[in-house]
Amino acid sequence: MTWIWISAIDLPACAVLAIWLYLVFARGQFWWLRPFDDDIAPHDGLREWPRVVVVVPARNEAATIAQSVDSLARQNYEGDFSIVIVDDHSDDGTAARATQAAAVADAATRVIVHSASTLPPGWTGKLWALQNGVAQAQAASPTYFWFTDADIVHAPDTLRRLVSRAEKGHLALTSLMVLLHAENPAERLLIPPFLYFFLKLYPPQWIADAKSRIAGAAGGCVLLRREALEQIGGLAAIRSAVIDDCALARAVKRTGGRMWMGVTRESTSLREYGSFAEIRDMIARTAFTQLRYSPLLLLGTLLGMLATYIAPIAFAFSKSTFAAACGIAAWVLMTVSFIPTLWHFRRSRYWAFLLPFAALFYSYATCVSALGYWQGRGGQWKGRAQAQTKADVRGMSGGG
Repeated sequence: MTWIWISAIDLPACAVLAIWLYLVFARGQFWWLRPFDDDIAPHDGLREWPRVVVVVPARNEAATIAQSVDSLARQNYEGDFSIVIVDDHSDDGTAARATQAAAVADAATRVIVHSASTLPPGWTGKLWALQNGVAQAQAASPTYFWFTDADIVHAPDTLRRLVSRAEKGHLALTSLMVLLHAENPAERLLIPPFLYFFLKLYPPQWIADAKSRIAGAAGGCVLLRREALEQIGGLAAIRSAVIDDCALARAVKRTGGRMWMGVTRESTSLREYGSFAEIRDMIARTAFTQLRYSPLLLLGTLLGMLATYIAPIAFAFSKSTFAAACGIAAWVLMTVSFIPTLWHFRRSRYWAFLLPFAALFYSYATCVSALGYWQGRGGQWKGRAQAQTKADVRGMSGGG
């Protein structure tokens, strides 16, 4: 009888390889972007194009609102659509610039700039702004609401593509992850992994599967059927959600609504992150919320990130041949699976070797997020702390 000697390091090395075999081959092929790349998908025309109201929450977005409004006003949509810009108590002239942009685009009759009312207790700022926009648009009786951000420039055919897909697929919610800004060194290192990690949490293939419990959306571009919004009880049903896009998607899926999420390079974010600190704060805003403010989930996540992204490298240099083979195989799977995301951003494939460093940074930012919550500064955004109390935790619908 031949005995196979397994050292103490071989079993954990084998487990690390198993993690990457699962991620690459059994996690909905989240890393392979082509099947849900909206830019290369066919979009059929419709006999009748339904009415759409675009709702744009804007808080201190004077630097980008004009470009955003211009791109929305110039949509080549064949149906009736109007735009509601909700000025969320800005103090930088956002409303005036939005009004001016509408006039320059010869769309003054199509664009309404509405001032949000005072933020009531229990609501997060963005959702209250969206609620104001929805209320303002009710008289138009739209078939769809298009929720988009004030720092995004859309391609002229974006609305047409969204509605075509929604109508042909009978979708309640259709969402696109727009191209994020990734130009300076900090962005090049950390922004492509942001998309990679997001898709790993919310594989588009599983989002589209009615049998899967996974539901997700990209809040910068969401087309929502009005009937679906009414069926979930309106935005009030998720009013305390910090991760509002995924909370909305979960609520829609729970009521039987079909959905789809994809990626695009044609619509782009204007928001720049000039330093590592700015990206850290962006991650920290929702990272601990994603973990439902649980110390145990925080610990598990940190251990999981180390096991997934750091352990393969450590095992690759092990003295055990078996452990080294497992580590190298896991490292190869990690690196190769990240390359399609880099292609999406038009970045060199060699950035894939730095994914473990990005994972360490995201782990650090998650710790910063937890610390901020424990200090009563959770969910910081635009001068507001949006996740300070246990009541917020109980009311949270997002993150699943």
